[in-house]
Amino acid sequence: MEFVHKSVLFDEAINALSLDGEKIVVDATAGGGGHSREIAKTAKKLICIDQDPDAVSVLKDRLKAFDNVTIVQNNFSNIKEILKELNINKIDGLLMDLGVSSFQLDNGERGFSFHKDAPLDMRMSKSGLSAKDVVNTYDSQQLANIIYRYGEEKYSRRIADNIVKAREKKPIETTFELVDIIKSSLPQKAMRDSHPARKTFQAIRIEVNGELDVLKTALDDAFDCLNSGGRIAVITFHSLEDRIVKEQFAEWCKGCICPKEFPVCVCGNKPKGKALKAVTPTEEELKENPRARSSRLRVFEKF
Repeated sequence: MEFVHKSVLFDEAINALSLDGEKIVVDATAGGGGHSREIAKTAKKLICIDQDPDAVSVLKDRLKAFDNVTIVQNNFSNIKEILKELNINKIDGLLMDLGVSSFQLDNGERGFSFHKDAPLDMRMSKSGLSAKDVVNTYDSQQLANIIYRYGEEKYSRRIADNIVKAREKKPIETTFELVDIIKSSLPQKAMRDSHPARKTFQAIRIEVNGELDVLKTALDDAFDCLNSGGRIAVITFHSLEDRIVKEQFAEWCKGCICPKEFPVCVCGNKPKGKALKAVTPTEEELKENPRARSSRLRVFEKF
């Protein structure tokens, strides 16, 4: 199956990096190479990172014409180690296009989609803890906490209890088995607006891949690696990851934190950069790619 990913907010993300022929840029979630190919045309050097071995294989083929590109199979939370191994001290731009790719969703074997019957997997790296492990080994409280925290699903307790009951009879092995359990756990009114399994699948995927934990680490380390005037551009797809990005950018933009009653600043804290206005997809893009509906681009420029 061809690795396809419709790059969301494509032009906006490329423009946000403010590219020229002298910049070193990291595409931290290179995927099928949509953004990477465009960046490579202008950047002095591009480092493409992806933890999915299928993506890395495709990137090597699609970007083979560019001698300024280095492709690394790794998690973007290890950016400091990656750059150190490449003898790169500082970068001028970094792009993160978060979430699951169209290829991962559409490839039934990967188990990301609630629309396709497949083995429960959801591992972006194709290694380590799987969705099947989570569903069949976590206790009811753990499952409920994950589904509520990462999926913002108010029926998390009911879903978790029914998962545990179902697996007492036999292991839960496929996506449709899980979907049926989720559907049986929700009242009819809760299934009108969107697919009833969407929130739970999101939650389990985030748990399997540690997505929110690695995002915070990656942002901190990317900032340390960024040159003055460099930019970090992040495309998010749900409120949890967007909140992390927004709050981190706000923290970097924060100036004096002394109490208001202090006549002069004694903390010495100064803004480390500025956050540019967040961007969302146009109506035209949403018509072409409905999966872009929840996406948002945030950009930070380091002083």
